[in-house]
Amino acid sequence: MLKKAIIAVFALMVIVLCNEAEAQTYRTGVGLRAGVTNGLTVKHFLERDDAIEGILHTRWRGLLITGLYEKHRNVREIRGLRWFYGGGLHLGSWGRDSDHPFGNPDRDYTIFGIDGIIGLDYKFVDAPVNLSLDYKPAFNLSGYSGWWGDEIALSIRFTFH
Repeated sequence: MLKKAIIAVFALMVIVLCNEAEAQTYRTGVGLRAGVTNGLTVKHFLERDDAIEGILHTRWRGLLITGLYEKHRNVREIRGLRWFYGGGLHLGSWGRDSDHPFGNPDRDYTIFGIDGIIGLDYKFVDAPVNLSLDYKPAFNLSGYSGWWGDEIALSIRFTFH
């Protein structure tokens, strides 16, 4: 199921990449994030190329909040498409009796850690819609510590100027 979703996301991005119409920039986007974890996302640009993003997402019967700082760069060959990179922090919990593959299933975990992010961001011309495809690895520093490099997600946001 996950493989089919990833293939569908990449097919959608190919369609977006083929659209060479000039896309408008946006100031704030609010929407949904779907991938290994699912949740809500808000991205706000502080400057033309500098943005902050907040993500409220679920994993293993828990809830996490992630804050990221991102730098955006134009892809010159395709108007409206930008690539971005950045990092930040997350805080949250994983619930007991979850399908967590490691640790003690009879225990809750409060986790804190650092995140990286790299991805593509596209704003449509004729609609207040933004698509973002990213890879967001994380490292938990406390709670259940360790490397989590499995998070790929597609975000769909309603945008405001």
